[in-house]
Amino acid sequence: MRNGTACVDPRHPGPYFLPMKCPFCGQTEDRVLDTRVQKDGSIRRRRECLSCRGRYSTQETLLLDYPFVVKKDGRREPFSKEKILSGLEKACQKRPISHGQLEAAVERIAAWVINRGENEVPARLVGKKVMSELKALDDVAYVRFASVYRTFKDVQEFVDALEDDEMMEFVDANNPQLTLKPLNPNP
Repeated sequence: MRNGTACVDPRHPGPYFLPMKCPFCGQTEDRVLDTRVQKDGSIRRRRECLSCRGRYSTQETLLLDYPFVVKKDGRREPFSKEKILSGLEKACQKRPISHGQLEAAVERIAAWVINRGENEVPARLVGKKVMSELKALDDVAYVRFASVYRTFKDVQEFVDALEDDEMMEFVDANNPQLTLKPLNPNP
């Protein structure tokens, strides 16, 4: 087994390895003493150099290649979990939602984007997925996000859009929500 970091470069026909060097003597031969999986999913390894017997730790993290998000105007930008989290935080200000719940929602959205298996995903679909996550967390946060995410001419168009089936395609049918339309409409 190779000791080092696997790298991919478009100029090379496949992955290649950069040898891991001892930080004390620079030698590449070592042995792994302990391996632990961290809470964030990374792997921490305790190593010992076979030449100088120096001990050091390494951390391995999986780098995911997220697709590009295609905006309404045709611009393409890389998917950003930080941008999703920022939008969720703004929608959930002063609401009884923990930061952990928001981070879990971001992870579900990121997994959904990756599992689509596409190189590009329309911003419209990402926005719908974000709204479905917010709908499951908090109705007020959902309405806040939807009011910024979509552009509306008047309040009635906003209420109609929130009740529209097109916006609800990601929402769990087993978790019904109260209607936004008045119960006793004026004829």
